[in-house]
Amino acid sequence: MTTGIDDGALPAAAPYAADPAAAPASWGPSLSPSGDTIAYVSDRTGEPRLWTSPVGGGNPVLIETGPEPVEQVRWSPRGDWIAVLIAPGGSDRTEIWVIRPDGTDLHQIGGFGRTNGWFGHWSHDGASLAVAEADAIGWSAAHLIDPSTGWRVTVGEADLRAALDVSRDGRSALVRCGPRSARWLEIVDVESGAARRLYPGEGEGSTDLGHFASDVVYVRTDVGRSLPALVAVPVGTDGAPRLVASRDDAELEYFTLSEDGTLAALLWNVFGGRSEVSLLDLRTGESRAVTDLPGDVVSHLSLAGDASTLALTAEGPSLPPTIWTVEVASGAAKPVTYPPPLPAASIVPELHRFTAHDGLELTGWLYPAGSAPGPAVIHFHGGPEAQERPVYNPLFRELVSRGITVFAPNVRGSSGFGRAFVNADNGEKRHDGIEDVRSCARYLLDAGIAAPGRLGVFGRSYGGYLTLVALTWFPDLFAVGVDTCGMSDLQTFYERTEPWVAAAAVSKYGHPEDDRELLRELSPIHRIDRLTAPLLVVHGTNDTNVPLYEAEQAVAALEARNAPVQYLRFEDEGHVLLKKPNRVVYVHMVADFLRAHLEPRRA
Repeated sequence: MTTGIDDGALPAAAPYAADPAAAPASWGPSLSPSGDTIAYVSDRTGEPRLWTSPVGGGNPVLIETGPEPVEQVRWSPRGDWIAVLIAPGGSDRTEIWVIRPDGTDLHQIGGFGRTNGWFGHWSHDGASLAVAEADAIGWSAAHLIDPSTGWRVTVGEADLRAALDVSRDGRSALVRCGPRSARWLEIVDVESGAARRLYPGEGEGSTDLGHFASDVVYVRTDVGRSLPALVAVPVGTDGAPRLVASRDDAELEYFTLSEDGTLAALLWNVFGGRSEVSLLDLRTGESRAVTDLPGDVVSHLSLAGDASTLALTAEGPSLPPTIWTVEVASGAAKPVTYPPPLPAASIVPELHRFTAHDGLELTGWLYPAGSAPGPAVIHFHGGPEAQERPVYNPLFRELVSRGITVFAPNVRGSSGFGRAFVNADNGEKRHDGIEDVRSCARYLLDAGIAAPGRLGVFGRSYGGYLTLVALTWFPDLFAVGVDTCGMSDLQTFYERTEPWVAAAAVSKYGHPEDDRELLRELSPIHRIDRLTAPLLVVHGTNDTNVPLYEAEQAVAALEARNAPVQYLRFEDEGHVLLKKPNRVVYVHMVADFLRAHLEPRRA
């Protein structure tokens, strides 16, 4: 069965009091320079839009940017512009627009036509925005763009270039280069275009985030170490890089600096997946923890211009993404957007540890439902460098409410556990990642958590790929599966995905020409005759990251064999379901499908 979903066919989203899948979420805060107002993204009206709210309390204001979903916002240092990342049709070919905080002068400055756009930071005088663009034939460039006129200065043109920041005097740009897990930073002279490699000069590892201070660049890097840490790199040629902050039990996930460069807010991903935040005085080295965090997982740190206020997104298994502010002096946290009351009881996941086939320790979050053994599903995250963490997941809540236990593991290749772990599935080593799928299933069955014959599997993007892997490599272990925008053939994925996605993926999956036999061997489409379990395939028509062809060729191959397959296609979505009504439909259709095939078998 093939079902195409568009706006006209959708039921109205259920009130969140009756349906946790429709609970409003708010994320991605950016404080105004004065710190009294905050811009953010919220789907409270059904689609992600740009909103502002007074920090001290008051009604939120919708800033109209048109009908398309908003993905990211960033307030300029002078307060006269808000940069907005827009996803037409929910696709991955994003556009960069700017708008005045009062809702006037909306216009596009990047991501035109078939070019994808992203933005980094504003220059410190607010005169330009650091931007990256990549087009449909593989060209990539980093720019500094004037928000008023659209005038641009190109500061890098080559594979996989992205402008991150601008020096305080406006003379230098910081540009990120290279593929996933092997990135480096360059400093580019804005006037001449001359570039020099900043960090790392040599050595294995990746440096993918950086901010200018007065005479140094602060970077997040795992070069020369197993876990990402904060390092200060001199801007000039004199002096050696200096370790500023690191932990033995956590990765540095993100950091941001105050406008004067004296305070850093550090976001730590502690082993297992929970967040911690610390504030570091870069003059004295004094650090203190923010102890009043409202949720298990934090993201999107933003400091006010005077460093008096820190804004963040917080969420947890029973807390949808919500905007909070933290008073830097006292550490007191308060909500800007208010979490809705949820009808179901709180769900508290349990962190489990178990051993893979080769002795490597794996972990996973278990969301138990009822007495074991019983029906259970394994959820594989995307990436593969993403991570399962105790966040708000309405589909997990829905499944648990229907008596289905959910296990969300972090197989090798996941982030959050150090460089060796995230690279442990690269290239030929993906065979070990595939064996982790079997290890997860065996753990649930041997521990008496899942009942034999009542174990399912589902996932999105790379997790959709692992779902197809599970059903074709280990068909006897799984009774049902749901593949959401997964790759069915790594070769055709390379041929049809965005060129910048393909270039960045080589370090993970292998080269599309040099490793053709490996890619064929690792592709579920070539084992599709082994797939016998009922399968639901879900995809967005506008997906250019994992193109629709990956779903359609799998569905066609299964239909040709009269295999039990259903197909749900969202006509107005891309790689991620951005519209809340679509997500409500998705949650209930997936839960219905899994429940129908995990019912107790009758004699």
